[in-house]
Amino acid sequence: MSTTVDTRVYNFSAGPATLPLSVLEEIQADLMSYRGTGMSVMELSHRGKTFIEIMEDTAARIRQLLSIPAEYEVLLLQGGGRLQNVMLPMNLITGPGQSADYLLTGFWGVSSSEDVPHFGRLNKAFDGKSCNYSRLPQPGELKLDPTAAYVHMTSNETIHGVQFQQFPETGAVPLVVDASSELMSRPLDISRFGAVYACAQKTSGIAGCTIVIIRRDLIERGGDRVPGYLSYKKHADAADKMLNTPPTFPIYVTGLICKWLQEEVGGLAQMERLNQEKAQVVYDVLDRHSGFYRGHAERSARSLMNAVFFTPNPQMDETFVTEARKHLLSDLRGHRVLGGIRASIYNAMPLEGVQTLAQFMNDFAIRHG
Repeated sequence: MSTTVDTRVYNFSAGPATLPLSVLEEIQADLMSYRGTGMSVMELSHRGKTFIEIMEDTAARIRQLLSIPAEYEVLLLQGGGRLQNVMLPMNLITGPGQSADYLLTGFWGVSSSEDVPHFGRLNKAFDGKSCNYSRLPQPGELKLDPTAAYVHMTSNETIHGVQFQQFPETGAVPLVVDASSELMSRPLDISRFGAVYACAQKTSGIAGCTIVIIRRDLIERGGDRVPGYLSYKKHADAADKMLNTPPTFPIYVTGLICKWLQEEVGGLAQMERLNQEKAQVVYDVLDRHSGFYRGHAERSARSLMNAVFFTPNPQMDETFVTEARKHLLSDLRGHRVLGGIRASIYNAMPLEGVQTLAQFMNDFAIRHG
């Protein structure tokens, strides 16, 4: 049975998030028998030629889209950002006396720092707690340690709706970026970073695949002292970069998302233009009705991926979410940490969905303002 766009809602979930319709249709076609193999793409052996080709193609497309230099490895792992929060300090901090700098710009930035003290010293180079993570650090505000193992930042905070448009200069200290909620939403100069990682279920795939792009000299830091699955080196050195059975179906979907970005969207520069256009539609309504809606992020820090805002009171926030569902606008309730309303407008959210949301927001403000 074919699923048409008429039966689908506009899914503003922060993740797992909406997928392109053409990608869903290709998945549907491959589900029973993948390209003449007689078995589902989910049944393919990870050591078989067919899946190895899928995995290699996915990694190659990631390299092409992001123009990744040769000195970086692309690893397709499991465990999401939470596992990376352990693997990074375990591999990159070489002794208990060494520090790692963390920029705490929201819930996920704070969470990413919590396991660092198991391996070394945590230096909070910036902490936005006093402003409830509504802004980003200003030039000269970072308290960086020039001897740190690395500097870690979360480029887009999904809960608080703040996003870096420019990345800090960290000198000789490697900059590590959690780009989980924006990877492949815009071009990135990978050479600026020591490592970039992302759980895929927001902009680049479905839950289960974690993309890690890491410079080879940082891979070597862990050497043989890091055990088993937690070692970047063991993953990079494994045959076909498969230390264990990888998340086969999520890797396949990530490959399809990359193909969609290349062949239908036209690359990451075009994707960024579309994302800017979509975000502006939402923020224009917030600004037009600034006496009714209150955005969480300062204007200079607004996220293109997650617009977070409030109506005059929590009861009206709930009314907004309930009424929105009647217009096929789904998953707009804010995160429990912050409350309010959150519209996640990732790559696959069509412009029509954002325009439908903006019209509803406008009408809601007029009716309840």
